[in-house]
Amino acid sequence: METSYIGSELEIFAQAINWKRYYGGRIEPFFGQTVLEVGAGLGETTIHLAATPRRKWLCLEPDPAFCRIIEEKIFRGELPEFCSVHNGTTGSLAEGDSRFDTILYIDVLEHLEDDRAELARAAALLDERGFIIVVAPAHAFLFSPFDSRIGHYRRYNRKMIRSACPAGLTLERLEYLDSVGMLLSLANRWLMRNPTPSLRQIVFWDRAVIPLSRLLDSVFYYRLGKSVLAVLGKQNNPAVESAGALPHQRCSGRVNSSG
Repeated sequence: METSYIGSELEIFAQAINWKRYYGGRIEPFFGQTVLEVGAGLGETTIHLAATPRRKWLCLEPDPAFCRIIEEKIFRGELPEFCSVHNGTTGSLAEGDSRFDTILYIDVLEHLEDDRAELARAAALLDERGFIIVVAPAHAFLFSPFDSRIGHYRRYNRKMIRSACPAGLTLERLEYLDSVGMLLSLANRWLMRNPTPSLRQIVFWDRAVIPLSRLLDSVFYYRLGKSVLAVLGKQNNPAVESAGALPHQRCSGRVNSSG
């Protein structure tokens, strides 16, 4: 399946190095030896998340032009040699031939119209002790013309994540990140109404706001933030305790507040 990406923000958000390091540090304990990155884009997120050697890291990307860029980065050594790329979607991967310890959706799930079907396909590709990790924009009240322009169907809250979680998986971590960024987004929406962030704004957010959010998010017990992070694991996964996750919670159950 070939798809051309409609957004142009990937080049700008490639500069969000502190942000990638922040959420990367919170999800890295759930990484196994075989990783599937769904919607790998330009491979910029891969550069930061694949810093530790793995047995296999498959970059799954529906845009053939982006696939060629990722291939070039692997060839030039900008991405590690254990990385490879496949032009397609989870529907193009054979369930019997492909099993992964970790499946990543980093700013991807909001682009997919049927997120429940997508996560169900991912669950079928997951190893018995594996995890699905989602990082996505949070809160419908922050939905903006920029979201629409780059093809977002929705922004998530905890309830929506629980609703989309496939049967047989449990929520191991569910939290909001970037509390300061959320306040700035509200100010932009209500006061400045800037529809598209500039490179200068992204650099300021990454260099000045994210370090402050890293300090304050824990103070707010990860209940405020511009992004939501969710880790979904196979039930009775023995790796959960060592990763420092919350106690097992079925996706239909209650996780903190309903927001």
